[in-house]
Amino acid sequence: MRILIGADTFPPDVNGAAKFAERLAAGMVARGHEVHIVAPAPSRKHGSWTEVHEGQEMTVHRLRSWRWYPHDWLRFALPWRINQNSARILDLVKPDVVHFQSHMITGRGLSIEAAKRGIRIIGTNHFMPENMLEHTLLPKVWQHRAIVAAWRAARRTFGRAEAVTTPTRRAAQFLERYTGLTGVHAISCGIDADNYTPDFEPRTENRIIFVGRVTGEKQIDVLLQAVKLLPSELDVKLDIVGGGDQKRNLEQLATELGISDRTTFTGYVSEEDLRRAYTRSTVFAMPSIAELQSIATMEAMASGLPVVAANAMALPHLVHDGENGYLFEPGNARDLADKLEQLLALPHEELLRFKRESLHVVSAHDIQRTLNTFESLYRGEPVIDPVIDRTPAAAHDDGTRYRSRRIGSHRVGLRGGSSAG
Repeated sequence: MRILIGADTFPPDVNGAAKFAERLAAGMVARGHEVHIVAPAPSRKHGSWTEVHEGQEMTVHRLRSWRWYPHDWLRFALPWRINQNSARILDLVKPDVVHFQSHMITGRGLSIEAAKRGIRIIGTNHFMPENMLEHTLLPKVWQHRAIVAAWRAARRTFGRAEAVTTPTRRAAQFLERYTGLTGVHAISCGIDADNYTPDFEPRTENRIIFVGRVTGEKQIDVLLQAVKLLPSELDVKLDIVGGGDQKRNLEQLATELGISDRTTFTGYVSEEDLRRAYTRSTVFAMPSIAELQSIATMEAMASGLPVVAANAMALPHLVHDGENGYLFEPGNARDLADKLEQLLALPHEELLRFKRESLHVVSAHDIQRTLNTFESLYRGEPVIDPVIDRTPAAAHDDGTRYRSRRIGSHRVGLRGGSSAG
C-alpha cells in the first residue's frame, strides 16, 4: 500500500506521539509498504526529501513552519496554508490511506482534502489538554473555553475518519466522552521488547529513573520531593532523562531540597545511552497525570524495571498495583516516597518477582501486533482490537489477563450533545 502519515510532531521532536509515528512508519516500510510523512519542518528549510528513521527510508514532506516561542522547541505548520499544502501533497502522492496523528493542524488539513478525494482516513489521538495549556500562555479564566474549542475541533476532524484509534481503552473512553465519538479503537503504541536489556543480577545501588519531557504536566517536582523524603540509608540516586522548559527550575528545586548531589539531569540522550540508563536502574518512576499510554513506561518495563506511577489516566493499565509496581495518589509526594521505599527495600528475590511481572505485562504490547492491526485498518478490514488494558478491579474471575473487542472498521458515529460539557 501507499500510506501517508500526517503528524504535527515528528522526529527530531522528542515525545511519545513523535516516537509512535516514527515506529509506525518504519514498521510499515519494513513490511514493504511505501510510506510518506507530512510534518512541520524542524527548521526554516522545507520541502520533500528522503529521511531515514529507525533504519528505514521514507519520503518526508516537511511543511513551512514557525517556532512556538512559549515552548522550548515546538514548531507548527501554518494553519492558513494547511488545506492548500494537503491538497498538493495528496495529488502528488495519491495514497491508498491517510493516517493522521493529531487533529490540530496537519490532521485537519489532510482529513478535509482526503475526504474530498474519497481516500480512506484513519485518525489517532494523542491529545491531552494538560499537554497543551501550559504552553498557550492563556489566562486561567480562558482555559476552559480553549479546551472546549479544542474538543469541538477534534470532533470535526476525527468525524471524517473511517476508524479512530488511541493507545488504551481508558484513553478511548476519554476521547469518546469529550468528542461524542463512538467505536474508538484501543490500539497500543507497541514496543519492540528485544531492544531492551533487563538485568537480573543483585543490584549494587538504588537508582530511580524518570524518562520523558521535563515539563509541568509530568510533575517531576513531586518526584524530587519524594526522593527527599526517602530514608538516607537507602542511598538513592535519581536520573531525570529528557529535556524541557522546566529543567532549570527543577535543578534549582533539587538544590533547595538538598538532593542535587544525587540527582542527575541528563538532558536528551541517544537511544543507546537511554537503554543503558534503563538497564542500570532499580525502579522507574512516572509521576505524570497526563499519559494516554506512556511509551517510556513500556520501555522501562521491557528493561525489567518495576514501576511506581501516578494513579491517573492510562497508567493503571500498565502498572498493576502490587504485581509489577505500585500506584500512588497523584501529586502526593509522601505516598510516592512510601511506594518507592517499598520497592527499594525489597530483598533481591522479591524484587525479581516485580521485574519478571513487568516483562510479562509489556509482552502484550508487541509492536508487530500493533502493526498487524493498523494494516487491517488501512485495508478497511474488520479488526479485533488488541486491547491489553487490565487493572486488578477489571480482571476476570477466571484469571484471564487480556480481553479483546470486535469492532468493524466503519465510519465513526457521533452522538448528540455538547462535545466537552
